[in-house]
Amino acid sequence: MKLNDPFVITISREVGSGGGTVGRKLAEKLGVNYSDKHLIKELEEKFNLTREGIEHLKKKKKNWFTDIFEQTTPANKSSIKVGGYTFSREYKEAVTVQDIFDAEKEILNAFADEGSCVIAGRSAFFVLKDRPNKVDIFITASKEHRIERIMAKQGMTREEAIELIENTDKGRDNYVQRYTGLSRYDMRNYDTILDMDYLSEDEAVEKILTFIGK
Repeated sequence: MKLNDPFVITISREVGSGGGTVGRKLAEKLGVNYSDKHLIKELEEKFNLTREGIEHLKKKKKNWFTDIFEQTTPANKSSIKVGGYTFSREYKEAVTVQDIFDAEKEILNAFADEGSCVIAGRSAFFVLKDRPNKVDIFITASKEHRIERIMAKQGMTREEAIELIENTDKGRDNYVQRYTGLSRYDMRNYDTILDMDYLSEDEAVEKILTFIGK
């Protein structure tokens, strides 16, 4: 990676692994922009959806009924402003998973156009695959590690943490497979993988900095 040129670092992560925090700390160390939960806020504003509504849409599997519905729903032409950017595109009155994915692509590319950045999640490893000077990282952890971290961070019971992990994993797996044709667990998608069972968040950041030559 050429750190003197605009760069993008994507962080794909398992829920409860600490990957989001690693991404934020990495961006702070590098002094660049960071994209994570703000993207959800942009989508909420664009489609007037709650975070839960968006995640529910993303968990839906594609089937013949969805195909027909999305192809026959009337579309309106509109100019929509998102995060300081104006997008002119056709969108459907009934928000579909395709709408969400298309919006994410627009927002991620606009964000990366602003300069060097770290982006966590949102299938950025695929959406930005043609960007030059990009590094893709996957952050993983054992299920037990993830359970304990979620319990500590979010005050959940063990049963609640397990349910969160299983539901989130299923939703993300379906979403990535549907729109990228890839498995997010295919390690060939990434330049390096970090196992958080053996690393603190700060240690993970230092390993990434070493990897990219900082």
